[in-house]
Amino acid sequence: MANISVVTTATNNQVILRNYVSGFPKESDLYIAATTVDLRVPPGSMAVLVKNLYLSCDPFSRIRMEKPDPSSPASVARAYSIGKPISGFGVAKAIDSCHPNYKTGDLLWGRVGWEEYSVITPTPSSHFKIHHTDVPLSFYTGLLGIPGLTAYVGFYEICSPKKGETVFVSAASGAVGQLVGQFAKMAGCYVVGSASSKEKVDLLKTKFGYDEAFNYKEEHDLSAALKRCFPEGIDIYFENVGGKMLDAVLENMRTHGRIAACGMISQYNLKEPEGVHNLASIVYKRIRVQGFAAVEFFDKYSKFLDFILPYVREGKITYVEDIAQGLENGPSALIGLFHGKNVGKQLVAVARE
Repeated sequence: MANISVVTTATNNQVILRNYVSGFPKESDLYIAATTVDLRVPPGSMAVLVKNLYLSCDPFSRIRMEKPDPSSPASVARAYSIGKPISGFGVAKAIDSCHPNYKTGDLLWGRVGWEEYSVITPTPSSHFKIHHTDVPLSFYTGLLGIPGLTAYVGFYEICSPKKGETVFVSAASGAVGQLVGQFAKMAGCYVVGSASSKEKVDLLKTKFGYDEAFNYKEEHDLSAALKRCFPEGIDIYFENVGGKMLDAVLENMRTHGRIAACGMISQYNLKEPEGVHNLASIVYKRIRVQGFAAVEFFDKYSKFLDFILPYVREGKITYVEDIAQGLENGPSALIGLFHGKNVGKQLVAVARE
């Protein structure tokens, strides 16, 4: 009788942080290393072994690449550890499970390592079982994941749009911005976006329904550019950039305007953050500014899916993805975010289901 060997381990390639980052991150700050993973989770545990299918490239990762500093406001983002895999959000398939809510073959999205396999302990606030598989699984890194929920919460819950209002979105062609513009049009608003290239500006107007758009790199006076697009002022600003753009927006906000502060990517790589000079406008114009994080609104996720899925299935929402193939291309895809190389939602395809 022939001997039958049972494979109990597998090679697990991982993206490792080489150095803490100051200034712009480089691909050399990350490297690929191979380790071994057990293909069975310990009996009696609540663990799930998953095979990662897609990984989300998120600007927020840059903050986690810095040396831990308890005195920094950014310390709310737990820093990565040198010599360990970085982590983020991804889409995965359960390979083995001792968790009562997950069985082998289940699909999920949530927090995973940047690696081929991850061992996770799912919680309701960090992992979500995927029930709707009639849409691309990659959408759960973007449209149906954190970026989608971010756009939904920031625009509808925080900004409370009214028909006829004016909306400005910075970094408008990114994972979140492309959705905010479409939500604004659904709400009957006039919406303008800024982006970093002619290609992205064209995308905003031809694919995402923006009424107007401009390349901020070609504008010598951002305040004048906004005045040109919004002669009567801005009611809602969806903030993704910070710095000089935020300063220019404050000059152009209307009384009782609302700002949803989602991110400030222009500041993440600066050793000294830029100052904002027009803060008095917040007082004079009674502007409401609210920072937020989608992870604090997971209780809205079911409501969000009920809202967005019919639009997706009917082809009424456009979502552009920029997919890097293979974990080995993960570092360049992630670092490219900070140089505006991506067009749409940047993600990494690690494996096909």
